[in-house]
Amino acid sequence: MNENLQRKHKIVDEVHNDFKSAGLAVLAEYRGVDVTGMSALRRSARESNVQIQIVKNTLAKRAVEDTDFECLSEYFTGPIAIAFSEDPVATAKTVHEFAKANPLFKVQTGAMQGRLVDTEQLKQLADLPGREVLLSTLIGTMAAPMQKLVRTLNAVPSNLLYALVAIRDSKSE
Repeated sequence: MNENLQRKHKIVDEVHNDFKSAGLAVLAEYRGVDVTGMSALRRSARESNVQIQIVKNTLAKRAVEDTDFECLSEYFTGPIAIAFSEDPVATAKTVHEFAKANPLFKVQTGAMQGRLVDTEQLKQLADLPGREVLLSTLIGTMAAPMQKLVRTLNAVPSNLLYALVAIRDSKSE
């Protein structure tokens, strides 16, 4: 096998593994976006644990085979950037925010759990709060009944103590 073919196999394997571990993949056309803009996108993506890949379309089509993102194979035409991570909200937020600031960066489509996601659904996903905020809200909701129980159980001895103090005060008068 020649060196060029080995390099292509390695790229396909790496991108395939990235697709297998991804929660959401977004395809966007980056035609006209300069190097500075793409560097800014990669920087903000790195901060959100989102990967941005630009590979040849034929290699990308091979990389999505046997993954949940096989439905994207027909969308690999033209200059396409692929954004993916385990956190779907982070991926959608990163791509959506960059597209708002750079009109030449056009979000095409996405896929999640084997289904295509259109641009409107991606926008709705981007508007969701982040994973940490959702987890803290969930924990707060789960802890609320326990906190109320503790306050109720604590109120019984406190009320008894107040009653005993009142009885003591009334007897001392």
